[in-house]
Amino acid sequence: MERTYINEVQKEIGSTVKVQGFIENLRNSKYMAFIVLKDITGKLQITVEKADHPDLVDTIDKLTPDSVITVTGKVMENDYVKMGGIEMIPESIEIESIADPLPIVRKEIAATKKKKAVERSSIDQRIDYRWIDLRTDENQLMFKAQSCFVNAMRQFLLERNFIEIHTPKLIAAASESGSEVFKVDYFDRNAYLAQSPQFYKQMAMAAGFERIFEVGPVFRAEKSFTSKHTTEFTGFDLEFSYIESYRDVMQIEAEILTYALGVVNEKFGERIKEAFGIELIVPTLPFPVITLAELYDALEKEYGYVPAEGERGDLTTEAEKLSFDWVKKHYNHEFLFITDYSAEKRAFYHMRDENGVPQGYDLISVSYTH
Repeated sequence: MERTYINEVQKEIGSTVKVQGFIENLRNSKYMAFIVLKDITGKLQITVEKADHPDLVDTIDKLTPDSVITVTGKVMENDYVKMGGIEMIPESIEIESIADPLPIVRKEIAATKKKKAVERSSIDQRIDYRWIDLRTDENQLMFKAQSCFVNAMRQFLLERNFIEIHTPKLIAAASESGSEVFKVDYFDRNAYLAQSPQFYKQMAMAAGFERIFEVGPVFRAEKSFTSKHTTEFTGFDLEFSYIESYRDVMQIEAEILTYALGVVNEKFGERIKEAFGIELIVPTLPFPVITLAELYDALEKEYGYVPAEGERGDLTTEAEKLSFDWVKKHYNHEFLFITDYSAEKRAFYHMRDENGVPQGYDLISVSYTH
């Protein structure tokens, strides 16, 4: 029999199906057993009346939390079952693997009249057993939302004639000036981990691809302990030809973020709110835009903030933090475009206008949630 995912079980009421997954919860009493089975799509209650199924008793007695089982049984409606009013009455339970006692506590357990509270394991302990920690609803929801977000951005671009490319990550020379590289041995010579697909994107434009994007790893050997720099991250890069100015790039970036966050909110917004107690914010178009000089004037007027000598041509960390509050206060928005940085603070490849002002921008985000 072909496996049925739990989120499809509700369509099979009155039918016999096969489900597979981890045991999230198990209550095994003298006359009844209740198993909460979880797969990547949802949860299902397995209800066993032992008098009706004596052949299953020995198997149930062997089960432990996080064990993996295959259950074949009939799907029934039951208004008393909290998980969608559906339960399964099993015909067979097959043990795929028995889990040892869990080495970590994934969630804090509140105290009861009979038992003391149990603290959640430390982050270091949970990282040591990461594959076990990732089985929680909250951790899996983060990956589902991420997958949905990337797919939405991908679909947005594909529907607008973009082509997805995959560029090399082992390269013969540094791909972007100003960034440190990781050097690796490549047979009889040196190679480097790519800091950016920038040159490959530009070659694709010269090849007539016109519109391309890539989702892939980026490596930067920056010795930094701040949240603004990282040695390895996943980049979502795009490039397109036949534009009037960098404002065309700003427009498509605002559109893709608005669209993708809207898709995530529609699919997972309620679950994110339930799991984390936060509301996913879908931004509105257009995004606010301000020049760097105007921003500093506004921050000085409103917060008395003046950057140090020689730093006015770039966005300081303190100015970035203040701008979060400023844009929320004046625009009620989660994003802010900042333009017109000084030429001295921008890389050589940033196009300049007739006055020498770099034709580029930064997009800062207040927060995706509040």
